[in-house]
Amino acid sequence: MNYDVIIAGAGAAGLYAAINLPADAKILLLTKRELGLCNTALAQGGIAGVYNSPEDKTSLHENDTYIAGGFQNNHKTVHMLVEEAAQDIGRIIELGVDFDKMENGDYHRTLEGGHSRRRIFHHKDATGKEIADKLLAYVQTLPNVDIRENTLLCDVKKTKTGFAALLLHEGVYETANSHYFVMATGGIGRVYEFTTNSAIATGDGIMFAYNMGAMIRGLSLIQFHPTAFNNRHTRECFLISEAVRGEGAYLLNCDGERFMQRYDDRLELAPRDVVSNAIVLESRRTGSDDFYLDISHKDPEEVKNRFPMIYKNLLDQGYDMTKDRIPIYPCQHYLMGGIQVDPHSRTRVPGLYACGECSHTGVHGNNRLASNSLLEALVFSRHAAEDIAKKMQHNAEKRFEEVQFDLHEGAEPVPHGIRTSLRHILQESYFVKPDAEKIQSNFSKVCEILHELEDGNYKINSDYVEARSTATIAFLILNEAMIEEKGV
Repeated sequence: MNYDVIIAGAGAAGLYAAINLPADAKILLLTKRELGLCNTALAQGGIAGVYNSPEDKTSLHENDTYIAGGFQNNHKTVHMLVEEAAQDIGRIIELGVDFDKMENGDYHRTLEGGHSRRRIFHHKDATGKEIADKLLAYVQTLPNVDIRENTLLCDVKKTKTGFAALLLHEGVYETANSHYFVMATGGIGRVYEFTTNSAIATGDGIMFAYNMGAMIRGLSLIQFHPTAFNNRHTRECFLISEAVRGEGAYLLNCDGERFMQRYDDRLELAPRDVVSNAIVLESRRTGSDDFYLDISHKDPEEVKNRFPMIYKNLLDQGYDMTKDRIPIYPCQHYLMGGIQVDPHSRTRVPGLYACGECSHTGVHGNNRLASNSLLEALVFSRHAAEDIAKKMQHNAEKRFEEVQFDLHEGAEPVPHGIRTSLRHILQESYFVKPDAEKIQSNFSKVCEILHELEDGNYKINSDYVEARSTATIAFLILNEAMIEEKGV
């Protein structure tokens, strides 16, 4: 199978890249599991941007992004992000994305932590799913895009003519070739014991890019969302959107008291890292990890209308958010680092691009401003597509280099429990406030596991790929954390 472009991932970044590539480009779009299973579809709050908003300015959005990121952001990409927001928000509206409107017909914009203006466009509390559904519906109409779901990307190799990818679909191995490759594989949440991420978020794209020689930067810049539903036993934690605090919810400690005034003047509307740190510090002060989000003082009908998905999901867990306090606690949510790219989403591997959460554009700095993630996925996947389109005009190469992959025929499955061990290592070593001693002691364990996976003869399937990805991500995170601790 030969293509101009292979895109790994069908979240907002992968889908929007496909939409913006030339109509005559032959594209293969891969999804590891079923269509719709991605972090994009789980995004509740919305997409931030200054679009037809006379009371807001891109300079304000830019400044809010810098403040949340600790002024460690890339100035060029941040400027691109906020200035081009209107272009891409307008485009997805054209593609059918239905953002909520007020009675006067204007778009309703909500407020989230770290924002100085109401600039979050949303579809109730299921904005990501609305965007993913509408983008996918459009991509499915494109005759030049071959969508392969439930297809595992087992390996990728850089060749003289582009890339060769080993795929596994329904037990059958296949090879696909392309001149260009776009990694849009999402985040790394499943390398932690508790995360808001979907089941596919194991960092595969970062691992493949790293093995091809791409630079990986800022992998220790992990955002822990302060208000995940605390059910204490499920790995995938249901997110209580930042917008709930934006609409007036209070954070309460084990004694039912508001506590944010001890840690930040912005109270509940402080950025996510500040709130997560405050919860951990308050937990140490009180000796309890019982925390709550309370919006019961607001009009019940307004709450149910504004947050229908959250309301329903909480009811399924036995909580009525219009009456009850919601148990919450921080958990892994988002990765600010990833595959290092330039403003056009190019990596240092020729022909390899990365966009969305698996990439590191530098827009987020040390901490992502709420609802900038969907915007980043759109803006920089479009730039990737535009850059590929320019190169395709000058690339007459049509042949592909023959590549052989070792299928490890007859090999044994990966031993059970490797990913569980790695998740525990990261959870105890690098959660909200990193534990330097644990990082040092656990790093050698991670190295041993990674070497065993790389050097051993194991059956190539999803267990092997995800175990190897998890080990690679854990290695990169802890190694970076140790370097920062030493001040190198």
